[in-house]
Amino acid sequence: MTRLFRSTATLIALCLGIAGAALVLYAWRLPPFTSTIETTDNAYVRGQVTLISPQLAGYISEVSVQDFQKVKAGQVLARLDSRIYEQKLKQAQASLAVQKAALANSEQKRRSDEARIAAGEAQVNGAKAALATAEANWSRVEPLLQRGVTTQSQADQARSALEQARASLSQAQSGLEVSRQDLATTLVNRQSLEAAVQSAEAAVHLAEIDLQNTAITAPQDGRLSEVGARLGQYVAAGSQLMAIVPDTVWVIANFKETQLADMRVGQPVTFTVDALEHASLHGHLERFSPAAGSEFSVLKPDNATGNFTKVAQRVPVRVTIDPGQELSGHLAPGMSVVVSIDTAAPTKTRAAGG
Repeated sequence: MTRLFRSTATLIALCLGIAGAALVLYAWRLPPFTSTIETTDNAYVRGQVTLISPQLAGYISEVSVQDFQKVKAGQVLARLDSRIYEQKLKQAQASLAVQKAALANSEQKRRSDEARIAAGEAQVNGAKAALATAEANWSRVEPLLQRGVTTQSQADQARSALEQARASLSQAQSGLEVSRQDLATTLVNRQSLEAAVQSAEAAVHLAEIDLQNTAITAPQDGRLSEVGARLGQYVAAGSQLMAIVPDTVWVIANFKETQLADMRVGQPVTFTVDALEHASLHGHLERFSPAAGSEFSVLKPDNATGNFTKVAQRVPVRVTIDPGQELSGHLAPGMSVVVSIDTAAPTKTRAAGG
């Protein structure tokens, strides 16, 4: 009887040992329990969550939405008090009007300068004609004076008229040059005035943009988070008021580096969602991260130390959710999922080609 009891106890212990060893082999996917399916529970639903912030500082005068509301692109979410920005726009428009008036005055001055140049040229031509007449008169009087035919008084008058004609011509030429320089100055100042007008126009556009930015709108379709904006609240530029979550979501699965050897882009993926009572959905492997997750952390691990324990790194993998699944509309960024990839299955591209 004792021998039978010992034999039975030994058999039970042996069975327990075999079962334990088999359990360890199964847990570590060692032969004969190797599998082509790689699984990880370090996976989450992701989406492009956009934080909504004002570009201006001011008091909130209107909040048009509520928590978790569905919105469309361009829909007004909140408004800032726009009175200050309306007056800044009017001020900029008034400055633009002043600069345009100065530019128009410059154009009028240019025309006046051109008219003065034309008048100066006429005066020069008249002075040249008068000088020619005086020179001709002197040419006739001078020989007569030498022969004593005319009086010294008449000769002095002819010489005086000649000198006066020369002085008038010089004066007319100087006046013409002054008019030309005035025109050159006007043209140079015009470039400065044109630049001032462009600067004033830019100021008007900036004021218009600021006025438009008092209306905070949705950048895309989606659903809002909890709305933090409150009526009458003073907010600074960049203050977080709410967030918008678009309908497009995907899955990021963080596999160990030892699981990646047979994974290929396009392989089918199955994942279960904790929030949906572990309901199963399908997708396909879209792309791999260019580096392990530790490389993107703020504080990177320093392995160049004396005490080192090797830890398998995690590499993020992006999974695209296949369309046409009813439950996919219930997925929200941040949900936990369990992802399984059959590395022996053909990729989606190959399947389509085959």
